[in-house]
Amino acid sequence: MSTSIADERRLLTADEYEPVVRSHYPALSGLNREELVDLVRWLRERRAKFRSQVERRHRAQRGKAEPRAAAAAESSERGIAAKKQVFARALKRANARLDRVLADEKRAAMGARMAEALARKRAARIHHPTAGRRAGSGARSIENPKGADIVPGSAVGSISQATRVAQARRDNKGE
Repeated sequence: MSTSIADERRLLTADEYEPVVRSHYPALSGLNREELVDLVRWLRERRAKFRSQVERRHRAQRGKAEPRAAAAAESSERGIAAKKQVFARALKRANARLDRVLADEKRAAMGARMAEALARKRAARIHHPTAGRRAGSGARSIENPKGADIVPGSAVGSISQATRVAQARRDNKGE
């Protein structure tokens, strides 16, 4: 289930909300690589902070750890879990955009390297060695000692025809 921008604004403080707004499109597509990396890093830190708070509260509820404060133990973690979800969704959007930016950079770099390689290949002198002072006769052919098994043209269909004739004889025998 997605969260609306109005819900995000209600859940987050002003300093938390500003980077989350930048994680929405079309503002996200306007960020360059460095800004995206900074945004992803910040969102990851915030998500981790709220994730650890939710985990700490769960441990306290199960009795595995002591609650940090009396008020914190009594209040529910719904708000903190919702904040964590907001940061997780913003991080997912920012990571997807960063992946596309990195893929575009990688594709452009690969294309540039391939163009350089093609230019080097075209600029290289083509090497065709000369035949020498006298042309050689080339490789000698070796005769096949077995000879070729050549079927004469008159025998090509004779087996099939002999089968047909024999079958016709058998068919006419009973008459």
